[in-house]
Amino acid sequence: MPDIFHQGSRQLQDQFDTRGLADRVGNIVHDIIDDNDRAFIERMDMFFLATVDEQGHANCSYKGGEPGFVRVVDERTIAFPNYDGNGMYLSMGNVLRTRQVGLLFIDFEHQWRMRLNGEATIDAADPLMAEYPEAQFIVRVRAREIFPNCPRYIHKYRLVERSRFVPKSACKTPVPAWKRGGWVDDVLPERDAARDASAEVLDR
Repeated sequence: MPDIFHQGSRQLQDQFDTRGLADRVGNIVHDIIDDNDRAFIERMDMFFLATVDEQGHANCSYKGGEPGFVRVVDERTIAFPNYDGNGMYLSMGNVLRTRQVGLLFIDFEHQWRMRLNGEATIDAADPLMAEYPEAQFIVRVRAREIFPNCPRYIHKYRLVERSRFVPKSACKTPVPAWKRGGWVDDVLPERDAARDASAEVLDR
């Protein structure tokens, strides 16, 4: 079992008399992606990504794609694409500097979740680039801790529609309306699709 508890965790466990429970539950934490983990991860179409900068300041972002956009590369590694966003690169800038990430996958329909913590790298020349249309680079995460979480507080939701902005093969991706709002026109990247006057524009 990875050593996941530090003094702060132990202090609160002792305060609320959960040290024994924590040690028992901690036995489910592992660092190898098993078949059940793989099946869960590879059917997800979204996750939340936590990163940290060099000052220890945390950042959390949402990542979405088609089901299977996160791939299990091997028993210790997952990979996913980074698509065009708002150009700030807060999460990925943190990855470049500290590499530390935490991913939270949630299945809202079946009320289940999984955490995967580890060390990430980014690579614009990754062999997987060819398999993700419009990807800017591929993020690979080497797992340090993998564990399911108690599902009792997960609200039940059903998918209505997946985002039309997720890049797909042989399909031109629409432009988000905010990039045509008049307040960023002069600073858009040279090759940004929003500069194409013929591009489809959508609010969401």
